Formats: sequence, C-alpha cells, structure tokens
Amino acid sequence: MTGRRPTRSTVLRGLRGRSRASRTGVLSAGALVACVSLTAGCGVVPGTTGGSGGDDPITVMTWAPQDTGATNKPGMPAFAQAYARSVNAQGGLGGRELNVLTCNDHNDGVTAAKCARLAVKENVVAVVGSYSQHADSFLPVLEGAGIPYIGGYGITNTEFTSPLSYPVNGGQPALLAGLGSALADSCGPVTLVRPDTIAGDELPVLLDSGLTSGGHERAHDQRAAEDATEYGGQSEQALRRATAGPGDQGCVVPVLGDRTGTFMDSFRRAREDHPEVRTATVLGSVDQTTINASGGESGPYEGAYVTGWYPSVSDPGWAGMKKVIKEQAFGDNNVDAADAGVQTTWIAYTVLKEVVESLGDGEVSADTVRRALDGGLEVGTGGLTPPLRWTFADKLASVGFPRLVNTEVSLQVVRRGHLVSARQKTLDTTRTLQNADVA
Repeated sequence: MTGRRPTRSTVLRGLRGRSRASRTGVLSAGALVACVSLTAGCGVVPGTTGGSGGDDPITVMTWAPQDTGATNKPGMPAFAQAYARSVNAQGGLGGRELNVLTCNDHNDGVTAAKCARLAVKENVVAVVGSYSQHADSFLPVLEGAGIPYIGGYGITNTEFTSPLSYPVNGGQPALLAGLGSALADSCGPVTLVRPDTIAGDELPVLLDSGLTSGGHERAHDQRAAEDATEYGGQSEQALRRATAGPGDQGCVVPVLGDRTGTFMDSFRRAREDHPEVRTATVLGSVDQTTINASGGESGPYEGAYVTGWYPSVSDPGWAGMKKVIKEQAFGDNNVDAADAGVQTTWIAYTVLKEVVESLGDGEVSADTVRRALDGGLEVGTGGLTPPLRWTFADKLASVGFPRLVNTEVSLQVVRRGHLVSARQKTLDTTRTLQNADVA
C-alpha cells in the first residue's frame, strides 16, 4: 500500500467461532483474539521480559473493537501501527525500537479481558491509545500486572477512577456535561437516546449535570439497542417526547456510537410528521465523514451541536499526526485524521514518547513508565490539550473522577454541511462535573 513500509506480522488465533456482544458480556466459546506485531511475532518478543533496557525493544499494545455489529474503532490500532513505523524509521523511541501489538476486543467483556491477559503475557510496558466499553473486565487484569493504560477513549467512568489509567481527554463525562450546558439555554424538552448497555447507563446523569447546571429539567432517558439495523420506533418515541412541551423547540440527543448514523437515517424520515426539533450529539458518534455520507448540508445533521475534546482537524497542532498518516498510512481508509479515536491515539503515543524520553538510558518497563507518570511528569501536547499531569488529588477526585485531568471540550455546530466552531474558546466542564450525581 502506498506510504507503508513492509513489516512482519504474526496473528495469534484461538478457536474460531462467532461472538456476540451483550450487556452481560457473555462470549460464545471460541471467540477470536488477534494480535499483530510490527517487527516480531506474538510469541516471545525478544528483549521484553521484565522491561526494556539499553537498546532492547519497547513493546506496547493498542486494542479496539473491529468488525462488530456495534461501535468499531479500527483506525486506532491501524494508526498505532503507522506511528510505530514512523518512529522506527527515525531511530525509535529514545533509540529503542517500538513494537506495537494489537487486539480486537469484539465489544465483548470476556474478549476484552483476554486482550488484557495477552498484554500481560507479552510483558507490554503499557496499553496505549485504546477503546473498550469493558473497563470492568480489562482494568483489573492490567492492575494486577501493574500495566498502565494510557489514553483510553474515555467511554467508561472506570477509566477515570483506576490508579493505572492515564486518560488524555475528559471522555464521555466531559462531552456530555459540556453538551448539556450548551443545550440548557436553547432547548425545550430534551431526549437522550443511548445504548442499552452498562456503559450507556452512565450517560444520562452526565448529560443531566450540564442541563441542570443551566436551570433545565433532566433529559428523558431513552434506551436503544446498540446494534439495531433501524430505529424507526425509537425515532418516533424520541420525537413525541421532544415535542411534548409548549415552550422552546425540543432537542433529540442520540449518543449511539457508530449506530448514530443508523438512528439518524430513521430519524430523518420520522421527523417529517412532527414539529421541528434540534439535534445534538458528541464527537465519536458523528464526525465530518459521517456528515458527508449523510448528505452534508441537506442531511439530518444540519444545525446540530457537537461537543468534542480537541481542536478541529485544521488546527496546526495536528501537523505531526497528519505527517505520520501521509507517510505511513496513506490509502488506509481506517485511518482518518478527523476521527476522534485516531486523534486520541496520537496524543496517547505522544505521552508515551515523553515518558520514554524522561527515562533516558534507564530501563523502560511497566513499573518505570508508571512511576514516571505518577511522579509528577507533565506532558505537553502542542496545544491539543492542556498540559497533562495525573494525580489522585485533582479537582474532580471528590466526585469520583480522580484521573479526569482534561476537562476542556470544544463546542461545534454543523453549518452548511461542515463542522465548524460554535465558540472560540473551549468550555471547562470542571464545575459542572463537580455537581454531577455520579455516585
């Protein structure tokens, strides 16, 4: 493929079988767990036992769901591999070769735990730039082995409580709190359409924290299957609720990950028979590619508010990430510079790079990486986030988010088919989250 360097890869496979994501995380026997190494097989990776010292390679893992009926994030592991090719072409991290292993968690708790056990078996120094809805399954495994989890997507609240988690954004808590604050002044009744999953159960209170801080009533909480192929009935129900009041125009807020587009297809047809409503969502459930595919200016997202963690993709701060994509992932449709998962992976590997450089010629292991992060190391990301520094005594520790150190979100709006900034400055959600009832 154009722009790719030849690599060796080995795939570990268990018994073949069909897996199905469920709320209880039950996995049918024989699910596939795959891991790919850039420069070594996934058996014993030379030089990784006990960490990396001297010129030994540094081995990490990136995981995300792929090829499932719900949310998929193939761009995250794909970009991690491209990043490794890029840094290795320039001499590695601190002079050490970077090996990236990847794993598909299949949106399933049992398989997510298998990915974590594989990370332990391969002696990775960290899991970096990953996505999984099943933190309760994989984090205990990582914690038991002392492996840091750097730059998770922030899809679960557990990522902001674990002492081994080092998030680079405010995750769903910040996005939804910020969105609620933005909608409080402009919406009548608000209906949240969210997955009927354990991770989805955490979303209503976060959106409500923003709404109530602005004097608005709580949103209607509407559950929906995260792997449905159409949402006609859900759309009708959401519209009836959002248009029930006589006052301001109601708002419908679908937060269904990859299935948000499916919902909006049904919603577009259903809304013709109802009074006008406004829509809003969060980055990760919609991006510019989604908007383009749905018809741009004539599509269902026109006028929608969208909260995100980072500056727009046109910001100069993304130049380094774009260079990696151009040189090492050109032509790979999974790797989109505008994708929040890819952006999170770039920032997570930026953190890893600074940690390794801070260790100098010393050993690079899970223990030394963790000690560096816990020891007060402050990481700059070129303005893409505030300076990142993780402690257990931060502003949000009192409300159960001790690891949430980046509370800033950007507010965007779809205007003439394009995501543009709705306000110049980012919104700090610290105070809103401090008042959230997340117990």
